[in-house]
Amino acid sequence: MKNIITLAIMAITLFGGITEVSAQSTYLKDKNNYFVLTRKIPQLKAILLAADELGTKDGSKFGEFHVVICGETVKELTNLETMQPFLDLAQSEKIKLLACGFSLKKFGVDANQLPKQMDVVANGILYGFNLQKDGFLSITL
Repeated sequence: MKNIITLAIMAITLFGGITEVSAQSTYLKDKNNYFVLTRKIPQLKAILLAADELGTKDGSKFGEFHVVICGETVKELTNLETMQPFLDLAQSEKIKLLACGFSLKKFGVDANQLPKQMDVVANGILYGFNLQKDGFLSITL
């Protein structure tokens, strides 16, 4: 019985719950890919508008745009009223809003309470470095 419970917990951990994203070398190198690390929710509007403008200017060269939110501001991510306008702006499949798992743990935020449109990366800083290795242009705010 103990083994069945252990297996059930492992299965839930592996296949259910929060999706954790990792930076992998699967991005098209001939595209313009972008990464922003931010510590302030209000900056999301300007970031997302910049992404939209870059998408327009880049045209077919526009690749992916990843935004990782880290620091104490992750506490605000569970407030759907605050987040919904940003989620609406980011609805493009090429704009990914991500939460830093390290920050979530540090500030006691339950990742299951995040909006369903957001994924979690284990460490936002490491994620950014790995994207830079893949040729992403990046900025930290």
